[in-house]
Amino acid sequence: MTTRPRLLVLRALGLGDFLAGVPALRALRRGFPDHELVLAAPQELAPVAAATGAVDRLLTASAPGRAVPRRLDWTGPPPDVAVDLHGNGPPSHRLLQSLHPRRLLAFAHPDTPEIDGPPWYAEEHERDRWCRFLEAYGIRADASDLRLPRPTDPSPAPGAIVLHPGAGAPSRCWPVDRYATVATALRERGHRVVVTGGPDEEDLVARLAKEARLPDTDVFGGGLPFGRLSALVADARAVISGDTGIAHLAVAHATPSVTMFGPVPPSRWGPPAHPRHQVLWRRGPAGDPHGRRTDPVLLRIRSEDVLDALDRLPEAS
Repeated sequence: MTTRPRLLVLRALGLGDFLAGVPALRALRRGFPDHELVLAAPQELAPVAAATGAVDRLLTASAPGRAVPRRLDWTGPPPDVAVDLHGNGPPSHRLLQSLHPRRLLAFAHPDTPEIDGPPWYAEEHERDRWCRFLEAYGIRADASDLRLPRPTDPSPAPGAIVLHPGAGAPSRCWPVDRYATVATALRERGHRVVVTGGPDEEDLVARLAKEARLPDTDVFGGGLPFGRLSALVADARAVISGDTGIAHLAVAHATPSVTMFGPVPPSRWGPPAHPRHQVLWRRGPAGDPHGRRTDPVLLRIRSEDVLDALDRLPEAS
């Protein structure tokens, strides 16, 4: 019996990072059709990894924030190919090097001169970065290959407008009272409005629900399982959020969205240019995307700006 060669991909990051990397994962799937593609990523991403059609197996790997996992529970012979889709620095390079892969694909870095990879450009869009990276190794990639299949789960609120006040850091969280103003205005227009949040965002969700006087049936705090969240987004009238994972999920399902950016500009993490994805961004000095307070650039966006952007969205198909 012949054992399939194995390709290990390291991208142990969150949902938004994962979805931005889908074009690169699919390019690797096409570039190595005979390999078992093993993705090192957090266990909670297993359902979305399966939905891409690119991943054969998930190897659980995670670390706080955007850090590199300390180790990988890899068993058996070394990977035939290891690909660093996690970052550009020595920690992720050396983690993969410790497994002694036969071939390692990674960005160049002065502290790992033995890796002859392409250069890293800090201001490059995340989707384009990883596709350019693979192209440098002769692997064709399409940065627009982002769509996920329609979920099989039913939506808990079909046709609703989804508000998601949380983000990976407080600096990217638009104020709750402004979300509440938007929610109230939309309900007065006759729209159903629901609010979502992750497992550690229950207080944020509760505050918004209280200020907007949302019924309990329209509050989805505590982190919906991916299947239900995906279905909610896929069947939503629109998604309104900051620069976080649910905005990328809206792109993956071609759901209209309004995304507020700050302190990181949309040129690095924004959706593809399309009328169904409205971007709000007020230029200003660079801030800390992992800061503990809402960034001043994000605070320049008003509730009226969000409502105006929503009015510019085409009707959901």
